[in-house]
Amino acid sequence: MTTRRLQKSFALLAVAGLLAAACGGDDDDSGTDDGAQTEDDGGATDEEATDDGATDDDGATEDDGAAEDVVEAGTEAEGDVDTEVVESDVPRQQGGEIAIGLEAEIVGMRPTEDTCGSPCYNVFPTIYDKLMESAEDGSYQGWLLTGIEPNEDFTVWTAQLREGVVFHNGNDLTAQTIADMWPIQQEGSQSASQIAASGLANVEATGDFEVTYTLSRSNSAFPAYLARAQLGMVFDPTVAADLDAWNENPVGTGPYQFVSRDLDNETVVERNPNYWFVDSDGTQLPYIDTIRFRPIPDEGTRLDAVLSGTTQVAHTLRQGTIRDGRAARDDGADIFLYEFQGNNVGGGMFNTLVAPFDDIRVRRGLTLMNSQDNVIEALGGTGISLPGTQWFSPDSPWYSESVAAAWPQFDFEAGVAELQAYVDDPARSDGKAAGEPIDAELSCPPDPTLIAAMQVLEQTWTASGLVNVNLTNYDQQTHIDYALGAENGFVGSHTTHCWRVSNDEDPSTFLNAALAPPTAEVAEAAGLPPETVSPLNWSNYFDAEVFGNLIAATQTGVFEERYALYESVMMKLAVDLPIWFSGHTATALIADSSIKGLNSWELPDGTLGTGHPNAEGRWAQAYIET
Repeated sequence: MTTRRLQKSFALLAVAGLLAAACGGDDDDSGTDDGAQTEDDGGATDEEATDDGATDDDGATEDDGAAEDVVEAGTEAEGDVDTEVVESDVPRQQGGEIAIGLEAEIVGMRPTEDTCGSPCYNVFPTIYDKLMESAEDGSYQGWLLTGIEPNEDFTVWTAQLREGVVFHNGNDLTAQTIADMWPIQQEGSQSASQIAASGLANVEATGDFEVTYTLSRSNSAFPAYLARAQLGMVFDPTVAADLDAWNENPVGTGPYQFVSRDLDNETVVERNPNYWFVDSDGTQLPYIDTIRFRPIPDEGTRLDAVLSGTTQVAHTLRQGTIRDGRAARDDGADIFLYEFQGNNVGGGMFNTLVAPFDDIRVRRGLTLMNSQDNVIEALGGTGISLPGTQWFSPDSPWYSESVAAAWPQFDFEAGVAELQAYVDDPARSDGKAAGEPIDAELSCPPDPTLIAAMQVLEQTWTASGLVNVNLTNYDQQTHIDYALGAENGFVGSHTTHCWRVSNDEDPSTFLNAALAPPTAEVAEAAGLPPETVSPLNWSNYFDAEVFGNLIAATQTGVFEERYALYESVMMKLAVDLPIWFSGHTATALIADSSIKGLNSWELPDGTLGTGHPNAEGRWAQAYIET
């Protein structure tokens, strides 16, 4: 991410509407008074503060010099060289076939049902068009929608749907299609949490191509939800009525039609001959005829596949692979790295509903014993990734230097003291006798750099003499399922789990679901309806003030008000520590140099698109230069 992009984001987010370009709506807004407000900027109370580098009640650090290391807003890592998003005046060429190596197999083919990470966001948009898309300036513009406009308090959004769009099976897309998707989305294991997070209460066809979204509360950021898989990707509801059949034969309106899926081997899509999008030169998209998505979990093997020509693109979210890709390029390999480093940040989470991680002393002690620089070095990210202190990167408009100052810096002795206080407590929550070490299963996928990073933590935690660490590795899909805990009421039995959080969409799209009540019991205790429960709250952390501030942030379109609320949330997380951070995630699509268009794709109105955040390629406008 660049300073230019930062400035544009500030300019965009200062307006309230987040509207598509066709809307022309009024962007004057004031927040409502029924959201929770912060009292002390989210800092720790006097009782929570300690003399070991803890935060005081205004978020400042004490006596550890950590404030001197705080990264200023707008700072980029030495190696953060995001590939610029640019307009292209080169005629795109049609035809050809490519293979793309993904870091993992996707969970399934259904936007409402299946967890969607970076690999999924490469596959799904080839089959399913989105209602909205992200422009280069950070705004949300129409894709299948030609416009969307809110009422005065952001509780009703009226959208106009593009005409003449046809599903792969020949069915027409109408407003009634979107309305018929709604019951399926309400029941979806993934979409239901986004419904709760967005406040969406009803979807109705109010014209042949007019859709009205009614919300249960104000949400100034609602269009952002229509740009992601769970609510924004359009599917044929007649096919989705049978979930198993839908998974076997996904049908959308997208640029490619599904051909086959050989699990853990290859998913194949072919050009949709009836696709609605025609570029500014009058050429019908997509340009490439056939795409083969191949899950190749081993990072070295995936990079080698591109270098040998077995595949044309390697997808990666690993700093070490970017380092190796750069080295290969510098040594003469005919490849190009489409790089991006944004809000996505690595680290891990504690399952706060499982002892002993339900105790802040344990979470704080283990976080204080997290040497970020050493972990980043193990990941291969030295000089590429900055240490993380919050869900936002220093070059994000949402980044807070105050939160960065409040984040616990590495202090081994202070961490030991925190853990010792818990271990010696006769009333400790794990039921073990006072003085016995705690048990922690530290789990991560079996990538060599991830294993090396977890070994850094394992060695540090074990060196305290207070932690028995069991280091486990599961393939990425199992890793996700383990954290999801579907068989256990979506609570999960994991304890300490490596994880990546955040993205470059509006903060509400990930924070509201990630910090909502994790169980019906938690929701009931907080006086919240059961529909607020979110299986995407991986850490199972819940704080009523935090959740109230998240809701309040969607009740105003004023950037300064939203910023203050998100800052208070980040400050509270720096105190309660349901997660720990390593570094911000550098991502790349490492491609044969003949693959073009990933940083120059456009929206239907000619607006330049957002490029390739988080290694998510818009493959409909990629082409092979011969």
